[in-house]
Amino acid sequence: MHKATDAQATENATKRYKRSDNVIPDFEHLFDDDVPSLHKKRKKKSTGILYYKRLLSKNAGGVFLSLFMFILKNLPVWIIPIITSQIIDLASGGFGENTVRSLIIYSVILVVVLVQNIPTHVIYSRISDRMLRRTGAGMRGTVIRKLQHLSITYHKEIETGKLQSKFLKDIESVDALNTNLLKVLLPNIIVACVSIGISIYNSRLVTLFFLVIIPANVLLTQLFSRKMRKHNHLYRIENEAVSARFTNMLGMLPVTKAHGLENEEIAACDTNIRELTRTALAVDRTNSYFGSALWVVTNLLNCACLIFCAVFALKGLISPGDIVLYQSMFTSINGAVQTIVNVLPTFSTGFEAISSLSEIMLSKDVEDSVGKKKLTSVEGNVRFDHVCYAYPNGTSNVVDDVTLDVKKGECIAVVGASGSGKSTLMNLIIGFLRPTKGTLTIDGDDITQLSLPDYRHFISVVPQNSILFSGTIRENIVYGMDKVDEATVERAAEMANLNEFVKDLPQGLDTFVGEQGGKLSGGQKQRVTIARALIRDPRILILDEATSALDNISEYQVQKAISKLIKGRTTFIVAHRLSTIRDADRIVVMEAGKCVEIGTYDALMAKKGKFYALKCLNDMNYKIAEQSLDGDTDAPAPADVNDSSAPSDDSAPPAPADGNANAAPAEKSAPSAPSADSAPSAEKAEAPHIGSETTSEEETPDPDGTSEEKKPA
Repeated sequence: MHKATDAQATENATKRYKRSDNVIPDFEHLFDDDVPSLHKKRKKKSTGILYYKRLLSKNAGGVFLSLFMFILKNLPVWIIPIITSQIIDLASGGFGENTVRSLIIYSVILVVVLVQNIPTHVIYSRISDRMLRRTGAGMRGTVIRKLQHLSITYHKEIETGKLQSKFLKDIESVDALNTNLLKVLLPNIIVACVSIGISIYNSRLVTLFFLVIIPANVLLTQLFSRKMRKHNHLYRIENEAVSARFTNMLGMLPVTKAHGLENEEIAACDTNIRELTRTALAVDRTNSYFGSALWVVTNLLNCACLIFCAVFALKGLISPGDIVLYQSMFTSINGAVQTIVNVLPTFSTGFEAISSLSEIMLSKDVEDSVGKKKLTSVEGNVRFDHVCYAYPNGTSNVVDDVTLDVKKGECIAVVGASGSGKSTLMNLIIGFLRPTKGTLTIDGDDITQLSLPDYRHFISVVPQNSILFSGTIRENIVYGMDKVDEATVERAAEMANLNEFVKDLPQGLDTFVGEQGGKLSGGQKQRVTIARALIRDPRILILDEATSALDNISEYQVQKAISKLIKGRTTFIVAHRLSTIRDADRIVVMEAGKCVEIGTYDALMAKKGKFYALKCLNDMNYKIAEQSLDGDTDAPAPADVNDSSAPSDDSAPPAPADGNANAAPAEKSAPSAPSADSAPSAEKAEAPHIGSETTSEEETPDPDGTSEEKKPA
């Protein structure tokens, strides 16, 4: 009963969300840089101002309605001084037969004008606030959609901290700009115009004097505006630099502490903070001079107005009540102009923020799926036809003239030294990168003509570095999937060997993993990533060193699960442990971006070429590791092999730093052999070969021999 109620509530919430989808507008088209008129104006005006005009034009109707309600609610500001001056003139003229009647009329008018302020102010606030909130939500949604559509290459080239600064601070500055425009600038322009109109109606000579304050304030603003724009721009640049440094600092925190580099990191951050403080003080100094100068000029003009009106009253040109009226109008005009010029620094910051956001919005490095073929199914045929890829501004091809025809259901292993182009080849298959030459086809369709979001529904990727988000283990497994039953989740967890540590957690699969999976060990995070791939039942599976973070026991069990998973699916495996790919249908050997060898394991070993050299060095490093653990200090170093040996030790698995026989190997040192009672040795009981049948239960190592992994707190 409780579950049914929860399901119904979720469904109702979804319906409400769908009904309100159109509340959040999309402003991406406002940043279209292909409009001819925009190019003509850009030579003379700021980019930020131009884009803001286009944003404002989308809300023109709401702005006019809001200003109309402002005029109604603000009537007391203009009517009260007029009635006050009339009452003063009545009092100074003595008591007459119409005095009481006039006082009653003025009193009724005052009451009506004051009371109507309540409903008109509520309506004004509702209209303006709704428009401001929708505009802010639209800007955030537009930036998020753009970031999702931008390619992986773009995200690799720009620092995460700068993107965070643009999304948080720049959009906040745009919100402040909208608020100041709708609730400060335009209302004060109306106040100044109405007050000037009332003054003109009563005395053009006095009004002429009033108009002196406008050029005085505007001139003062112009003297400071250029310097304010310059300092605000520099402050924004430095603020982004500090955000980027802070993000890098958090990411490098474990490495910093491990090497005792806290003081060096603090010194580097202090340098950025000092520069930010210097530019911030320059902004504050300019604003301080501007504010104080404006205050002095405003009050001097206010005193001059009072004296001017007093002289006119003494000469009989205006009545004593008019002194109050003109002084009130002058104060109103003066205050409105002062508020307008005071808010201009915020406008400068806001326009700079829009210009900053346009750097994201105008990027053309997007995965555009508009008008492209949407796949409803994928068989798994992948063909590389003379494919090349070079990174932007790169001097050479990372993948160079690769031709490979993979049929559905084939298992292809890709090996080679670090930097040989293996992961780039996988990124081309995923669609993260596009071939700079040649064609890559999926079931005969050019991948550049496919809708990538639809295509990627049929592939799963287990990357070398585990990527988890802050949430539960279950949420990370079913990420992006709706209505996944419990049995499916548990089956994926079991196949990925998650139960080995999940069973000991109080919350089980509902245990929170922390930010980026920080509460899990490297091997545990990798198994969650594998479970995420398993549950999607993909037609194309990409394993980019999927077991690199696992200890020997975990690798042995996960390889058995992978052997079941790859049946009937097109599989691409990037591996350093060459013995685990013995039964792959074909092995592709990469070197300097080129495909130098292709064949089965036995054929390549018999050929005694590049793969044979890699395998020899791989086996040699295992043997040296075993001898070292046995105390044989005279163990021979690996021979220097050029033609018939391994090209480099980058492809060889390393030895664990702590000497633990069950620890997962890491790069650049030879791995240790597991002990006989805890895991199969490197020679006698290797992990099951990819593509082979799984081993029998009798061959499964004793799970009690596994090394203890870090469990969530």
